[in-house]
Order: sequence, then C-alpha cells, then structure tokens
Amino acid sequence: MGYGLVRTLVRWILTLFYRRIDVVGLEHIPESGPLIVAANHQNALVDPMLLLALIPRRLVPVAKAPLFRHPIIGPFLRLVGAIPVHRRQEGNAEPARNRAMFAAATAHLAAGGSVLIFPEGVSQPEPTLMPLRSGASRMLLEVEAAMGGGPRVAQVPVGLVYHEPGTFRAGRAFLQIGASVITDDLVEMHATHPEGAAQLLTERLAAALRREIVESEDRETHRLLTALESITRADGPAGVRDAAGRAEWMRGPMGAYRYLGEREPWRVLGFRAEVERYLADLGRAGLSDRVLTRRYEAGPVTRYVLHEGASLLVALPLAAWGIASHFLPYELTSLVVRALRPEPDEEATFKMVASVVLYAVCWLAEGYLVWRLGGPWLLGLFAALLAPGGFFAIAWRDRIRRVGRDTLGFLRLVLDQDLRRRLAERRAALLGDLESLTR
Repeated sequence: MGYGLVRTLVRWILTLFYRRIDVVGLEHIPESGPLIVAANHQNALVDPMLLLALIPRRLVPVAKAPLFRHPIIGPFLRLVGAIPVHRRQEGNAEPARNRAMFAAATAHLAAGGSVLIFPEGVSQPEPTLMPLRSGASRMLLEVEAAMGGGPRVAQVPVGLVYHEPGTFRAGRAFLQIGASVITDDLVEMHATHPEGAAQLLTERLAAALRREIVESEDRETHRLLTALESITRADGPAGVRDAAGRAEWMRGPMGAYRYLGEREPWRVLGFRAEVERYLADLGRAGLSDRVLTRRYEAGPVTRYVLHEGASLLVALPLAAWGIASHFLPYELTSLVVRALRPEPDEEATFKMVASVVLYAVCWLAEGYLVWRLGGPWLLGLFAALLAPGGFFAIAWRDRIRRVGRDTLGFLRLVLDQDLRRRLAERRAALLGDLESLTR
C-alpha cells in the first residue's frame, strides 16, 4: 500500500511539473524474475521518481544513506523499501554496512524482485555519462553465484534524457529502455575471475547506457542540439518525430560534433557560433523557429483566433479561481528555492519537495480562513474546486503564453517582411551547413 501511495503521488507531481514525459522500450522490462534496472543520473531525486512512476515493476531503489535521515524524503524511501548504501564521501563506508546492503539486494533479487540502481554513483547536471562504478555488476554476479542456477538476473539499461529539467511546465523528460545486457559468459567467468568479470560487465553496461541517452558535453551544447532538432523537424516533410526519433536524430549530429571537434575544430566552432547567432536573433525579435516557418493565410488565422480566444474566455473563470488559490504557495516555492540556491541537477528536486510542503500548508491555511468566513459548505466548495482550479490555471497559463507568442510573432512578420527574409536566409544557410557537417 505504501509503495502504491508513493507511486501515485510521484506520478501526480511529475505530470504537473513536466510539460511532457515519454517512455519507449517498456517491452524490454520482463514481467517477472530478478531484475536490475540501471540508469544514468543527472537530475537528483527526479531520476528515481520517474523510474518508480513509469516502470511497470515494483522497484526497490538503492539510495545513499544520508537521505534516510531527511525529514521529508526519508519516510518515502522507507515506504518504497529502499536499501541504503554508505558511500566514502559521506565518511561512513564501513565494509560491514555495505555487505549488509549487498545481502539485502541479493535476497530481494533471489526472491524474484527488482532493484533500481544508478551505477554512476552520483548525480551531476551535465548530459554525459560519468565513469560507472562496479556495484551494479558485482550485485548481479553475486546474486547469480548465490542462486546457483534458475532464471537469469536481467540487467536492463535505462537512458534518461531531459530538456530544461529544472523549469516548471517547460521541461520534458524521456525514458528510453534498452534490451538486457548479455551476461551469460561473464556469469561463468565470475567463478574463476570475479574482478575481471565485474569489470567487463561494467564496460558492457556503460556501452548499453550510451546507446540509450544523448550525450552532450554540457547543458548549453544540449540546448543548441535540441534547438537544431526542432528546426530540422519543422523543415522535414512530415514535420513530426516521436521522442525516440528525436533522440536518435540528436545522436547523429552529436557524433559528428565530437568527431570533427578533434579533427577540424574550426568548422565545429564556426557552426556552433552560427547556431548561437541564429537563436539569438530569433530571441531578440521575440520569435520562434516554429513561427518563422508557418504560412499565414486569412482562413487558418481567423479560425485560430476564434478557437483560441473562445477557449481562453470559457476557461477564464475557473482559471482565475485556480490562480488566486494557488498564487501564495507558487510564489513561496519560488522564493524558497531561490534562497536555497540548489545545484543545477537538484533544482527540479528542490522545487518538487518544497511545493509538496508549501502547497499543503497554504491550502490548509486557506481552507481554515474559508471555513471561518463561510462555514463547512464554503469549505467543501473550496476543497472540491482546488484540484480542477489548479489544472485549469496551468492549462490556461500555458495557452495564453502560446497564443501571445504566436500573435506577437505574426504581427512582427507581417509588419517587417525584411526581417522574415533575413531570418529565412540565415535559417537556410544553417541547415545547409548542418547537412555538410553530418554528411
């Protein structure tokens, strides 16, 4: 029951925070049998939250021991049955404690359970894979040795790819699940060369994870790569790629970027500067590439204005109520997170944890005031409208921002045809240079 409650709460929080979450490859998760889910780690507690919410197996996370003492996070870790790991950097990596961790994980896997582990050992904000530690591999090999046969332990790599991971309602998350790592030969090798088997399995896992993620050297490079993907997608014949297609496309130019960066760095730097200038020009003009490539005709524009205007007007009363009832906790969450100054990979985690506490406290305070002013009937109405009002407020805010951007972009392009021509020429040159670099 505890696991189900945590999973429901996590799904609700993630759905509110991220604009879009996509999952590909669920068919690689076995329905039963011992399972180790190994993922890259670049977004602190959000990474395990996504996996607990979206993987269709009950996962037991391996989490660093200090988190169990956290007044908010610790109880949730105990509810999901997490296993503490004691790391050297916390100064308490006693061999006996980590032997207990391995014993607990081994017992859980031997009983056919599933373990979630982040083999990098630490979260870091850059979209690149750090050197893996051997814990996930040693865990698998020791479980296999302890079971002495029976069903193999599946080690499934999961790649986590983010766009603006710490930004409320602008961020996106993508989980790509790969096929199980081949382990049969290394299980046999473990009997005679345990260290060598663990090292080889760690190398295989690292290669498998790299196939499922989009590695960039830093977040700014990833932002430029994401923008390029969006530009080429709008320029393509279908104009649509699913999440897996977007990730696959991004791996191509990133591979060319690394290859040419070592051999012809001047070309790479020149192209990067070209992308930065184009995006900066769009930003100064208040435009997006999507607006620039649209064809504006009287009929579609009129239908768009009528449809979006009517939707905004109809939703306005409930949205206004939602904004009013959520304004205080929203602003308090922003103030608290700014004051705490989290690291980039912890920003989303801080926002989510702070919101869970502050929204609950503010709602209770608002509910008390409503009860004092209007009694139980008004309090019941307040409680009934709280959730739908919040959802309407988010949807209404997102829509009015989009309509505002589209309207301003349309007016700028209509009033300044020369601007459209200049940007279109820059865009065409950019796409031509991209094709040349990736050929």
